[in-house]
Amino acid sequence: MQILHNPLYAGAYAFGRRAQRTRIVDGRARKATGVRKPRDEWSVLLRDNHQGYISWREYEENHKLLAENAHMKKNCDRKSARGGRALLTGLMRCGRCGRMMRVFYGSAKGNAHRYQCRGDDAHVGVGLCIGIGGVRVDRAVAMQILEAVSDRAVEAAIFASDQVERSRRDVIAAIERDLEGARYEALLASRRYELVDPAKRHVARELEARWNDALERVGVLERKIKDLSALSAARPVIDRGRLLQLAQDLPTVWNAPSTETRTKQRLIHILVQEIICDLDDATNEAVLLIHWTGGRHTEVRVARVKTGRYPAELAPSAVEALRKLGGHWPDRELAVSLNRMLCKTGDGESWTTVRVRDMRERLGIPEYDATKVDVPMISLMKAAEKLGICVGSAKSLVQRGILPATQILPGSPWMVPVEALSSEAVRIGVQGVIDRRPKFYEDYQYDKVVRLPGI
Repeated sequence: MQILHNPLYAGAYAFGRRAQRTRIVDGRARKATGVRKPRDEWSVLLRDNHQGYISWREYEENHKLLAENAHMKKNCDRKSARGGRALLTGLMRCGRCGRMMRVFYGSAKGNAHRYQCRGDDAHVGVGLCIGIGGVRVDRAVAMQILEAVSDRAVEAAIFASDQVERSRRDVIAAIERDLEGARYEALLASRRYELVDPAKRHVARELEARWNDALERVGVLERKIKDLSALSAARPVIDRGRLLQLAQDLPTVWNAPSTETRTKQRLIHILVQEIICDLDDATNEAVLLIHWTGGRHTEVRVARVKTGRYPAELAPSAVEALRKLGGHWPDRELAVSLNRMLCKTGDGESWTTVRVRDMRERLGIPEYDATKVDVPMISLMKAAEKLGICVGSAKSLVQRGILPATQILPGSPWMVPVEALSSEAVRIGVQGVIDRRPKFYEDYQYDKVVRLPGI
């Protein structure tokens, strides 16, 4: 740990890295010693002061890795990947407050992850900033990654690299021509100085100065050629065939079931510096600004989920909805349905069980009594639990006419007869859903209904 943190082991001499801080606590001065100061505020920092165990570059890289691995500190810095289902862990930055967004996973198996900015969570009551579902965002960024390293992109990068090298060679050739002219001017200046009469000191001094200027120009041009040649020699050798083969194989490897998420995260961290996320409420889209490692930027728009939004033009009044739904469902289900249909109370509040009961009693609507119902009914969610399938599959059976169900108002719960669950048509339809289910769903226990990906 000392080698990682102390600049002494990197060949540098540092002094004044810690300071003393004084605070006023309960009217008294409290002194704290050993407080670390930023590197810019150190009293003395002499690099290459002596031979170190590691280089200064390795020392700075170690500090960068330590900062990225500290997920609970400096929440405005980029963080490293830690596995998990989320591909963009440590890369998503909030476009409104500038903090790094955190990843939240559902408690139940199969739930999708979510990127959430907690804002200034150090102060209670400030509230959350923005959030977005992670499945669509990961898919959109993965498509950009695969496109960035596709065979066409690799060919363009190789062509650009060759063009830069060609331009560097043209510059070297031009400087070599200038160097040839400068050497000729220096040769002429030396001849003029040798032919001058030593008794004419002013003339000799002027010719000597011109000769020195010509020699300095020759030295400057020679250093330029040397630096450009060193850059060309340090250029890595590009294997065009191997790069194209890797670009063609990457989509197959990326989509292979055996590829771990940690491997994908490492690839993304190599290519992407960070991703700034913001929400466009006008178009209901998430705006992602991808900052690539090479300095380029790409804007990607991802549509947000619109499921569950009730059309405002079809929203009935609360009284109308209660008159039609009253007596068919308990007060709790009525409150959920009214809120789903965007119905509000007289003072603009949401519906609760108590408010529904008070309004129902004022309208003279009888309370729901399961014993007085001619045909026992259950909700679509309860029917899905009894059939052992998810709600989406149960709704598809209703839309195909296999599972009989009625809905009094759009947005209200579906009413499914209990006796219909034991029919032969429903049993065959449920078996077809189970047969089409992927293999990894066989081990899932449907003890509660959750939304699963892919269904």
